[in-house]
Amino acid sequence: MATDGEFTTIPRVLLAAVAAYGEDEALTDGGRTFTHAELLVEVERVGASLLHAGIGPGDRVAVWAPNCWEWVAVALAVHHVGAVLVPVNTRYKGAEAADLLSRANVRVLFTVTDFLDTDYAAMLLDGPDGPPDLPDLDHVVTLRGPAGSTTVDLDAFLARGESIDRDEVRARAAAVEPGDLCHLMFTSGTTGRPKAVELEHGAVCRAFEAWSEVIGLRAGDRYLIVNPYFHSFGLNAGILACLLRGAVNLPHAVFDVPEIMQRVEREHITVLPGPPAVYQSMLQHPDLDPSRLASLRLAVTGAAAIPVQLIVDMREVLGFDTVVTGYGLTESSGVATMCRHDDDPETIATTSGRAIPDVEVRTVDEDGRPVPVDEDGEVVVRGYVVMRGYADDPAATAEAVDADGWLHTGDIGRLDERGYLRITDRLKDMFIVGGFNTYPAEIEQALLAHPDVGMVAVVGTPDERLGEVGVAFVVAAPGSTPDAEGIIAWARERLANYKVPRRIEVVDELPLVPAGKVDKVALRARASG
Repeated sequence: MATDGEFTTIPRVLLAAVAAYGEDEALTDGGRTFTHAELLVEVERVGASLLHAGIGPGDRVAVWAPNCWEWVAVALAVHHVGAVLVPVNTRYKGAEAADLLSRANVRVLFTVTDFLDTDYAAMLLDGPDGPPDLPDLDHVVTLRGPAGSTTVDLDAFLARGESIDRDEVRARAAAVEPGDLCHLMFTSGTTGRPKAVELEHGAVCRAFEAWSEVIGLRAGDRYLIVNPYFHSFGLNAGILACLLRGAVNLPHAVFDVPEIMQRVEREHITVLPGPPAVYQSMLQHPDLDPSRLASLRLAVTGAAAIPVQLIVDMREVLGFDTVVTGYGLTESSGVATMCRHDDDPETIATTSGRAIPDVEVRTVDEDGRPVPVDEDGEVVVRGYVVMRGYADDPAATAEAVDADGWLHTGDIGRLDERGYLRITDRLKDMFIVGGFNTYPAEIEQALLAHPDVGMVAVVGTPDERLGEVGVAFVVAAPGSTPDAEGIIAWARERLANYKVPRRIEVVDELPLVPAGKVDKVALRARASG
């Protein structure tokens, strides 16, 4: 049970976890297992080396690597010494990463040199245009893979910190305040160049204490973290939530359905959160054997639209006892609404729940006025979860967070009479067919009812006559052979004409971003190509 102050900063969360679960397993990755007490020792080792490198409160330290135990130790050490963590997307190329590191004034970068045949350090430092101009970057440390002439491996970096008294690290941890920045997370938001979201210790800890309580995460749960640590879900609902509840953090580096299913059986996984595409891919996989997934207990998911049948199949086929849906975005510390344990199955399947305590959620029209119950409007959020702002971008901050403190999410949704939120779609995914606003999620929901459709994603593409029209990318249901024209004819009987896709492409799989969501940017490019 938490006491006042325990969960107000990430260092205090770690110390509270050690006090409560010291000798219990905290983190396992490959051949390495750490108890909570051992994890703290590793965090203090990295923290001492950061102090030796001159890292002070508020300095920025980046991690550009796949999920692994070193990622966890480094992230917690960054927080422990009062610095700010800057996660970097593993899909980024060298120039994209360099832009983030420059804008964030990153002083130390932790990365890898051998992930999926990619040397991230070389991609950054030896790119086609030569070394980037990164005057603040003092050290590049390789977490895994060989070091080069301009990098140092983790063991050598840790050796530098041996001369630092651990009491200095502990003093730094004790000095961290709830209002201090913990993360600088880059997100594209609704449009344009990625923006740096400033998140604070107190807000993140409070939000995910509530999140962990609502979903029923337990001490000893074995939590397979498929969501990348660089994403707010993997970082906050993953690393932090495990510490808050004494769950075991089991990082998973690459989204691969057969390997995920093997790990569930081999490592007795009980908790497997993720976007709907994770579960849809499992259900569609030809080697699915539900008897090998018997340990699964808890799933947490959320998206623009979740088919009711998916929730049913997650329970009846994949065997989850509990499925919870929720909604959040990076700018709201990763969470805003959640379903509750006692919600009925239809509520869990068709909504993203209601606002978490001390957070307000509304739907508004273009002028910011609340819309009536069960009518579509832009989702806005107000409360402690809202970001401090976008770093060094007051204009973008003012555009996102209005004068009354409401965060404008760019999502379209509707609230029912109970205050439960149903996300309709993203503003940026909406396309306009002959003057009619058209939401892909609504069309996807309809097409999933077709017996030959296993998975589907709809995007808008330019059209000379109508401005834009829909294109649907369909993955076949097991044992079926979708007929594009037949599906279009079927859709015409069930949807308004402007919503019916003008073209259907049958594909083997849908492209996914590292977080497991469908990559609609790639699909829009393909549809227009």
